[in-house]
Amino acid sequence: MVKRIYTRTGDKGTTSLLDGSRVSKDALRVEVYGTLDELTSWVGVARAFVKDADLDDMLEFIQHRLYNCSSNLAAPAGVDFELPSVSEEDVAWLERAMDFMQIRTPELNSFVLPGGGEAAGFLHIARTVCRRAERKMVALLESEPVDEQILKFINRTSDFLFTAGRYANVLDGSGDITWDEKFRAPDF
Repeated sequence: MVKRIYTRTGDKGTTSLLDGSRVSKDALRVEVYGTLDELTSWVGVARAFVKDADLDDMLEFIQHRLYNCSSNLAAPAGVDFELPSVSEEDVAWLERAMDFMQIRTPELNSFVLPGGGEAAGFLHIARTVCRRAERKMVALLESEPVDEQILKFINRTSDFLFTAGRYANVLDGSGDITWDEKFRAPDF
């Protein structure tokens, strides 16, 4: 027999946390891990356009750790079982990955407009979703505990995604599109 994907338990606007407790689907905790789910999806879209194996591997690692973050955030404080987590080593890995990409991209002298190649465009969308997730996580932190390593990881991930977007543009020959405050309107 096929296991059904639908449970009908959320038909009245609630969802289960990992400990089985029910909360409103618009609870801030649900909003945070839902935004991380959206982020993971945008990273997946970007991966569909990445042609470099190293960058694809880096993005896959990010997706796995984002699921660890989401799982951790889907549990209220005080659960008595071990949760997936992120570590200091994961945060350090992000920094090394950014260093690897940054030495392969031109020096940054201006604000970068999102865009360029397809992969970069989607990585910039992922970056903005990551920033939103971080803001929601900070709001959650005001009322409930949040693992400090997860907050650090999400903060570094947004920097990573910016750097990855620039790196993707180098790889596909698009280059950065830099902000020009005096950019002229096109004639048509």
